[in-house]
Amino acid sequence: MTSLTWSLLFALPIGAATGVLAGLFGIGGGLVMVTALVWLLPTLAVPPEHVMHVALASSLGAIVLTAASSARSHYRRGAILWPSLSRLVPGMLIGGVLGARMAGQLSTQWLQWGVIAFCFVAAWEMWRPKSTHAADDAGATPKHWQLVPGGFAIGIVSALVGIGGGSMTVPLLIHFGAKPVRAVGTSAACGLPIAVAAVIGFAWTKSSPNAAMPPHTIGFLHWPLALALGSTSILFAPYGARLAHKLPGNSLRRAFAGLLVVVALMTWYRTSMIA
Repeated sequence: MTSLTWSLLFALPIGAATGVLAGLFGIGGGLVMVTALVWLLPTLAVPPEHVMHVALASSLGAIVLTAASSARSHYRRGAILWPSLSRLVPGMLIGGVLGARMAGQLSTQWLQWGVIAFCFVAAWEMWRPKSTHAADDAGATPKHWQLVPGGFAIGIVSALVGIGGGSMTVPLLIHFGAKPVRAVGTSAACGLPIAVAAVIGFAWTKSSPNAAMPPHTIGFLHWPLALALGSTSILFAPYGARLAHKLPGNSLRRAFAGLLVVVALMTWYRTSMIA
């Protein structure tokens, strides 16, 4: 079998795992996919200086499918806060395109260290005790004006690290009073516009002239890998969503924090091997 065939077969279980994570944590599983792709893409003759760019773009391409499946599952359970979503999405769309264009100008090393730093910061934010704005049993529907610029910032950072924004959207909504499970559901819905905007930005961005990209890429997007990852993730996202509605809020947040630390350490190890 060709290296592409092996890579696509390897991508299928990775997609399944990230689908569960998407439903469970309200994320597109992007951090896990980026970590796996950083290890996988060199076997497909992706130039070393663009491994991280292609990993980010392909992860976000898969998140388009993953987020749609996860959001649908949470919608059926009434877990999406629509007023909050309407304030977040406009900035996320603009920020997603802008962040992808910015990522195209940064080196693979800078992007890798950015992912590592982001994982540790997000893990700390999810692990520490809730703020005084914590929700009551019924939960609140955040409508604060700060969600608008917050959505813009989330869109930029999501494109720069290849995620659906859940690791930022979930703590932001919890801070303003949403129940964790509703923050997860709303975050899942936010992942779709972020991913679509960022994929457009990465597909639009061209690689440097002296770095020949392998076949099956559009800009920085490796579309067969994105489809392979997304195809199994959409099948498994509903299982994660069901589990999210059974776990206590604190357990959900701390499990999420632990996942982020593991991903950061894996990316750190890969970065040290390349250096």
